[in-house]
Amino acid sequence: MAKSFDVIVLGGGPAGYVCAIRAGQLGLATAVVEREKLGGVCVNVGCIPSKALLHSAYLANVVQHDAKRLGIMVGDVSLDFGAAVKHSRQVSEQNSKGVEFLLKKNKVTVLSGTGVLKPGRKIQVNTETYSATKAIVIATGTRVKGIPQIGLELNKTTVISTDEALFLDAAPESIAIVGAGAVGCEFADIFNAFGSDVTLIEMLPRILPVEDAESSTTIAKSFKRRKITVLAGAKVASANVGGTNVTLDVVAGGDTQSITVDKVLMAAGRALNTEGSGFKEAGIQLDDQGFIKTDSSLKTTSDGVYGIGDIAGPPMLAHKGSREGVFVAELIAGTNPHPIRYDNIPSVTYCHPEVASIGLTEEQCKEQKLDFVVGRFPLTANGRARASLETDGFVKILRDSKYGEILGAHIVASHASEMIHELAVARENEYTVEEIDLAVHAHPTLSEAVAEAALDSLGRVIHT
Repeated sequence: MAKSFDVIVLGGGPAGYVCAIRAGQLGLATAVVEREKLGGVCVNVGCIPSKALLHSAYLANVVQHDAKRLGIMVGDVSLDFGAAVKHSRQVSEQNSKGVEFLLKKNKVTVLSGTGVLKPGRKIQVNTETYSATKAIVIATGTRVKGIPQIGLELNKTTVISTDEALFLDAAPESIAIVGAGAVGCEFADIFNAFGSDVTLIEMLPRILPVEDAESSTTIAKSFKRRKITVLAGAKVASANVGGTNVTLDVVAGGDTQSITVDKVLMAAGRALNTEGSGFKEAGIQLDDQGFIKTDSSLKTTSDGVYGIGDIAGPPMLAHKGSREGVFVAELIAGTNPHPIRYDNIPSVTYCHPEVASIGLTEEQCKEQKLDFVVGRFPLTANGRARASLETDGFVKILRDSKYGEILGAHIVASHASEMIHELAVARENEYTVEEIDLAVHAHPTLSEAVAEAALDSLGRVIHT
C-alpha cells in the first residue's frame, strides 16, 4: 500500500518549499519531493548566489572608482573572482540548509529523488509510491538551455549557462552574453566588475526589453560608460565553438561582425521541466508554450492537482511562485485565500544601478490608449544619491489623469529593489498619488524620490 500524505509537492524550489511549509503550518500532512538540493534553482544556482556576486561586483566598482573621492585610500586593488564565488557558495549552502530546517520545523517530510506522477493522485519517488488524499502540487520549475540550431549547445566549458558561471575559479578575459534580460544584464555587471571584456547581445531592439524603455536606455548608457559592449537588435547568425574559445557571427544594423571570446554565456530563456514527470499519463495538459494549463485557482486539468511557479506560466519570478505556493496551500486547507493580483508583482534586475518596476510601462499605457500623466524625479536631484555618488537613475510614476490611480511605476536606482515595495503596497490597496504624498518620507533618503515623482505627476514637484 502506498504511503499517504494530505499534500505532496513535486519540487523543492521557492514555489514548492513555500507551499509545503504553509501546508504544514495549516496542519496538513505534507511531503515535498526534490531530486537535487532544497531551495531549487533560486537558492542554489540562481537568485541567491548571483546576488552575492553582484554585491562583490558593486564593492569592486566602489573601491576602484569612488573610494578616493569618498576619502578612502586603498592603494593597488586586486580582484579575486574565485573568492567571490566561494562566498556566494557559502551563502547558497546556508540558505539551502535554512530551507531544510524550516521544512523540518513545520513537520514536512522530504522525499529525496525524482518524482513521477501516476494517475489517481499518486507520485512514484525512486521505487516507492506515495498517494495524496487532498492534493498534489506541481512545482518542477525550469532549467537552462542553449541554442543548438546555431551551434550554441551548452558544453560547460566554452559555452556555459549560469549554472557553470556561478562556479568559475576566475573571470574570463572575454565573454559574450547572449540575452540581455535580467539575467544577462546581471552577469554583464558581474564579469565587467571583475575585469572581463563583456559583449552583451540582445535580439530585441533594446536590452531589458520587458522594462519601460526609459529604464532600458538608462542601463544601456550606464553599461557603455563602463565599457560593456551592448549589441541590441542583434542576432547570432552562427557560432564556431572551439576548445578554448568561441567565434560568433553577429548581425546588427544590417552588418555582420565576427566576435571571438573565451566564453559564451547563454542567458536567452529557460526550458520547462516537464519531460519524464508523467504529466500526460496523469491527465496534465500543457499549453502551446509548454506551461501547465491552470485555471484561476491554479488547478490543472487533472482532478486534485495544482501547478505553481515557473511551470505554471509567467512571470517566471521566485516571489510570484512563492505567493502561488501560499495561495494553493491555503486553498487546499479551505481558508479562502485572497486572490493573487498578477498585475501587481514587482520585477527587479539587480545590476548597478538596479531596475525595479510594477504595473504598466509607458509604452503599454499608450498602446491601451489610457489617459495618463507621467511623474518623474531624477536621482541627480536627490541628496542621499549625491552623498553616495549614486545619481544614475530616476523614479517614474504613471498615474491615471482623472482619479490619480497608480498605473505603473519604474525605478532605476542603487537600491531600486528596496524602493519599489512602497508602490506595490500602494497599488495593492488602490492608493492614489495624492495618498503617496500624504505619507511623510524621511530625509535624506532615496525614497524621497518616490514622493517627488508622485508630486511631479500632480504638477507640484518641489526639488526640480
